[in-house]
Amino acid sequence: MANKPILHYFNGRGRMESIRWLLAAAGVEFEEQFFETKEQLEKLRATALLFQQVPMVEIDGMKLVQCRAILHYIAEKHNLLGKDLKERATIIMYSEGTMDLMELLLMYPFLKGEQQKQKLDEITNKTKNRYFPAYEKVLKTHGQNFLVGNQMSLADVQLIEAILMVEETIPDALSGFPSLQSFGSNGQIFPWVTGDGYHEWKPSWATQPLPSPSLASPRLPREFCPKEGI
Repeated sequence: MANKPILHYFNGRGRMESIRWLLAAAGVEFEEQFFETKEQLEKLRATALLFQQVPMVEIDGMKLVQCRAILHYIAEKHNLLGKDLKERATIIMYSEGTMDLMELLLMYPFLKGEQQKQKLDEITNKTKNRYFPAYEKVLKTHGQNFLVGNQMSLADVQLIEAILMVEETIPDALSGFPSLQSFGSNGQIFPWVTGDGYHEWKPSWATQPLPSPSLASPRLPREFCPKEGI
């Protein structure tokens, strides 16, 4: 039996979450090694981290860093990057757009006061006027249950993750986007996501609440926060 991938990160969502989602979508079991102190992170930096930052995934004899490299490797290995070069380019294009949206959401919980309010306004505006209209149009035009081709891809996995992230912050975000509502709630297409119901589903690693500014505390050193480049 091949060794399970080992994920190195702090015990939270952060930039590792999309990698967890993709492995789950591919049906791959994985292990996690969490670090809780700056010293543990420094030890990993000294021995394994090419660019001095996580996430890092040990897989197939490699120690991969950089989120996109990790995601593309997993997607390629498990046939989640399309059947030809054009589908691959389209999948990556959609994936990059979704990652831009998730980047806004990644920082939101760590902000306070007026900065958080301004970020929420930006997230709401870009979600409802840029990203969700684009994916709504793609789904309507394509006429399939998936964004590209007729099978699940990296783009689909990341869009579902993004939808759930947005709904945690903006509960009515899908209002006015029927194709996206149908896309996310189709349990026959994404049974690994929906379980007994799309809106009730949460992955086991995301049962903790959204992070808050209090995470920049002894419980989670400031070095571990996304704004520090991790």
